[in-house]
Amino acid sequence: MTHLKKVVIVGAGDLGINVLKNFIQNYEKEFFVEGLLDDDISKKHTSYYGKPILGTLSELNVLLSEVTIDFIVLAISNIQPNKKQSILKVCADQQVKVKTIPGIKEWIKESNSYKALEDVTPQDLLGRNSVNLLTKELTEQIEGKTVLVTGAGGSIGSEICRQVLLLRPQKLILVGHGENSIHQLLMELNNPIIVPVIADIQDKDELERVFKTYQPAIVYHAAAHKHVPLMEGSLSSAFKNNFLGTKNVADICEESDVEACVMISTDKAVKPANNMGRTKRLAEMYMQYMAKKSACNFSVVRFGNVLGSRGSVVPIFTKQLKEGMPITLTHRDMTRYFMTIPEAASLVLKAGSLAKTGEIYVLDMGEPIKILDLAQNLIRLSGHSLEDVPIIETGIRPGEKLTEELLSEGEIQEKNIVDKIHVGKAIEFDEERLLLLAHIGKKLSESELFHWINELTKISRKKTEVVQS
Repeated sequence: MTHLKKVVIVGAGDLGINVLKNFIQNYEKEFFVEGLLDDDISKKHTSYYGKPILGTLSELNVLLSEVTIDFIVLAISNIQPNKKQSILKVCADQQVKVKTIPGIKEWIKESNSYKALEDVTPQDLLGRNSVNLLTKELTEQIEGKTVLVTGAGGSIGSEICRQVLLLRPQKLILVGHGENSIHQLLMELNNPIIVPVIADIQDKDELERVFKTYQPAIVYHAAAHKHVPLMEGSLSSAFKNNFLGTKNVADICEESDVEACVMISTDKAVKPANNMGRTKRLAEMYMQYMAKKSACNFSVVRFGNVLGSRGSVVPIFTKQLKEGMPITLTHRDMTRYFMTIPEAASLVLKAGSLAKTGEIYVLDMGEPIKILDLAQNLIRLSGHSLEDVPIIETGIRPGEKLTEELLSEGEIQEKNIVDKIHVGKAIEFDEERLLLLAHIGKKLSESELFHWINELTKISRKKTEVVQS
């Protein structure tokens, strides 16, 4: 029996018993189930299919100290987040792998496949409940209307599309520059109300044609150049896509009598120290400028880091682990705010449903998390020790900060206006100079463009006379 992998199942309810039964029937030559843990006192000293109840969940730490276990299976429906976090921490400290089950209810009803088990990710260690912002008011805003999403093929844009479909729109327009990502999303969603459109937000004539053809009522603007190191060497591209592209979207929304337009921004737009953040801050300013003069409800949503999105650290760390490589991070003291992709998308939808216009919305994401902690937790949960996997510091990349802020001092309200959402106050900026930059920006040299953008995005800057550089 020594060659079999030893397993403990946490949870002796219907789900746990189904998992146990499946192990015994289908995988007895691969795994040996030591027993189960459950907090139901009435199950003490009982057994299921010959496997004993070994104790309560609080005894997991003692059990793992006394018995060599290869991994545990977390099989409790609707487990409380704090209890789940406690179990994951114990297993991480003991360097025991954890498997959980996606789609618990569906798994019970439709499948007994052990293959449905998947590795727990650091998303489970965020230390807070997932925030669900979908409401009846939001359904009423979207139901029966045409919705357009720019950047629909990206991580956030595609999740916005998935959630919009749940709210029964009349038509959903997927706008993207990359045909492969739009095609993949189209195949995934497979819904007759979806219309794919390959278009570049920098092409105003093409955008006007799209808006004229489909006449959207709600627009979610997710298209942007987002990678900080790449944009450090591509200021002109960042400016044209992130700012001028946003200006095109906003201008056409006003011209087309769109009800609401929500732009996705970033915490890097707060006291921006890189080209991506600076150009996104310009875009925020233009949205706030438009909000003053338009009947369209313009608003901005700022994200921290989104777990699982393209280029985020967790998929990079996971790939490095699977390939037996060292984990690389830029600095051991770097921290970031983290949210999940569904949370990010629901915040965007919620912002579009709120009555105020010109606001900046930020999800309450709790405390920032050290990137080093994420890396170490992922190593432990993969069954390795910290001694097995080296962590190498590569140095902060151009434009990166050690810490990020979601709102600057001047934007912070005394209290949350909306539950779980911080609403930032608009900061005054030089509107005339912003509009002039939009007009002449393409003609400026890189150094002149940087000077203009840097001056405009300094929070402490006061309104000045417009002087063309």
